[in-house]
Amino acid sequence: MPGVAKSTRTVTLLAAAAALATTAGVASASTAPASGDTGKSASASAPTEPGPATSRLKGWARVDYPAPGDKVQVSVDARATFKSAHWSTPVKSSGTFRIYHSSPNPKGGPDFVNWGDFKVDCLTTGGPTATVTGRLVRTGGNVDAWDDYLKRHVRMGLSFYEGDKKSGAPARAGIAGGTEKGKPLLSKCMAPAADTKVIKGGFTVEDKVPARAR
Repeated sequence: MPGVAKSTRTVTLLAAAAALATTAGVASASTAPASGDTGKSASASAPTEPGPATSRLKGWARVDYPAPGDKVQVSVDARATFKSAHWSTPVKSSGTFRIYHSSPNPKGGPDFVNWGDFKVDCLTTGGPTATVTGRLVRTGGNVDAWDDYLKRHVRMGLSFYEGDKKSGAPARAGIAGGTEKGKPLLSKCMAPAADTKVIKGGFTVEDKVPARAR
């Protein structure tokens, strides 16, 4: 019958269209990334921890001091290695620094001089700033002011700011004095603000350069 034949063709066409739609849906699903693959791609593209980094602080300077005629000088050559540039505490520090102080003799004789050498146990850096601490290992001069400090290998600290030539900001340094007997030592990596102007000389801070670049 003609009506039956037409109905049969219609059903056949509808079935074919449904099958085509199903096939297209399967193809689209097969081209979309699986949830497991998405995780792998994200993991592969995630940033990795950079390698070891090193810092260095070097220089000499005379710093301002309120007593007329007194001369306070600091010199340093220190290095540090960090797990990466993201870390603020070093895994290793080395080097030395010296603090020197002389005062005029009111009687006209030789100046009173006191100095100490320190073995660096921590160097931290950040941009144009740095802090360094160390234990006293040697003293000199003619006043024996730090004999007790030397016996106890007192820790002292320095802080530095390179200064900014563009703005005219002067270089500065700060000095943490030794602690008295019976008092706890200054903690490693700790130093006061760099609050004293550098009036001669200066320092260079090299902040967290990749170790392989050296």
